[in-house]
Formats: sequence, C-alpha cells, structure tokens
Amino acid sequence: MKEGKPVFGTTEWAASNANYLKGCSNDCKYCFSKEMAIRFKRKTPENWKEEEVNWDAYNKSVRYREGYIMFPSTHDITPRHLDLAIGYLRRLLMAGNKVLVVTKPSFVCVKKICDTFGGFKEKILFRFTIGSTSSETLRFWEPNASDYEERKKALIYAFETGYQTSISCEPMLDNQVDRVVDELSQYITDSIWLGKMNFAIRRLRTNGQLNVETLTAVEQLLEWQNDEAINSLYNRFKDNPIIKWKESIKKVVGLEVSTIKGEDR
Repeated sequence: MKEGKPVFGTTEWAASNANYLKGCSNDCKYCFSKEMAIRFKRKTPENWKEEEVNWDAYNKSVRYREGYIMFPSTHDITPRHLDLAIGYLRRLLMAGNKVLVVTKPSFVCVKKICDTFGGFKEKILFRFTIGSTSSETLRFWEPNASDYEERKKALIYAFETGYQTSISCEPMLDNQVDRVVDELSQYITDSIWLGKMNFAIRRLRTNGQLNVETLTAVEQLLEWQNDEAINSLYNRFKDNPIIKWKESIKKVVGLEVSTIKGEDR
C-alpha cells in the first residue's frame, strides 16, 4: 500500500470502507458520521437515528480491494437491517476481501454473523467498540446501543466460535480504561485500541447535544484525557503487546503516526 499523509480515524485501521445506511439508530452523542451528515445537510440532528437504506450503495457491484475493508464505518449493524448486513457482508467476502467488522455489538447480530460465515473466519476480524465497562456510562454517550454485558457476551461468543477479535476503546468514555483491558483481554486474539474523544465540543454542538449535562460530562472527560493522564496511561500499557494507540494518543506520547492506510498499527 502506498504511503501518504499521516493517517487518521478509520484509515488507521482499514484501506477502504463500505456502508449502505444513512443514519444510525444508536444515536451516539459524539458521532463523527452524524456530524458530517448534518454539516453536508444529508441529515438533521433529529432524524439521524432514522436508518434509511441507500439502495444505490447497497446494490453497487462489489470487487476485490487490497487490504481490510471496514464494514460499516458510518453506521452500525443493527437488528432492523440484519438481513441486509448479512447479504452485503456475503458479497464482500465472496469477492475475496478481508473485512474488518466494526460494531457496538448487538448479540443477536454478532451471533448471526458468526453462525453464517464460519467458512470465512480467516477473512473476518471483529472490532467491537467498548469504551467503558459501565453500562450507565455507555447509555449516556451511546443511548440506543447495547449495554456492557451484551457487548461482552457478543465478544465472548465470537472468540469462542473461533473468530479473530479486537476492541476499539475509542473514545475512552471514562477514566477506568484499565477495567476494559483487565476484563476483556482474555477474549482478544488481535488488539485493543485506545483513543481519545476527537473534536468533542464541536461534535456535540453540531449534533445538537451540547446542553448543560453533556457539557459537564465532556469537560470531565477531557480533563481525564489531558496530556499528563495520557502519558500515564501510555506508561502503564506500553509493554502490553495487544494494546495499540490511536493517532490522538500517539501525538501526545511522541509515537510515529503511520502514513499507510490500513496498516493497523
């Protein structure tokens, strides 16, 4: 893969991405996809949570692409459209692609994917978003997504079924990241990615979420993620081979930011 500018966001993980929904029922307060959809007038803060199928994107011919394809990257895999997700993922895999399946996991959805694609285990890497072990914290920031116990159950199922597993703890949603690592490392075959909440105030404002309650919460979160705290976090986990650092942390601790899309390091 060609080198270029320092990578950021989804390009740290995957060389390309695939999506077929407009909007996401999770309606996460800090969502970058929601911010972009609002900025470009494709959605509003009020109707983002209404998932619409982009049939042009869904029916577009699928070809082989070098490197991992992140699916999805601007929405989630939700029970309402699970059959569509299965069909889309099948087409990606049948074309010979490696797929990074990124989700705030619904157990029903993960079980269905695992049970359907047993013959493609070497082509699928799950990356489950788990920013906290507190369901209360997850509900605050990601109001319609699954709780911690369901996400853990989905992770364990994928792991025990023989799939490649990883975690995205980006954004870290509290100052208890050690608990995520301690409780879930045994179910990881690949990595746990740690990262800060990016452009927090701007995204909350654009997404229609910047009220007194969220402002107080995000100010506390930003304090927990100041440079001193991030350096302390890095020193605790720098020798742990399954921990990887998102660009937001690499810049603070002085690590080189990759210039290769999808290098996943």
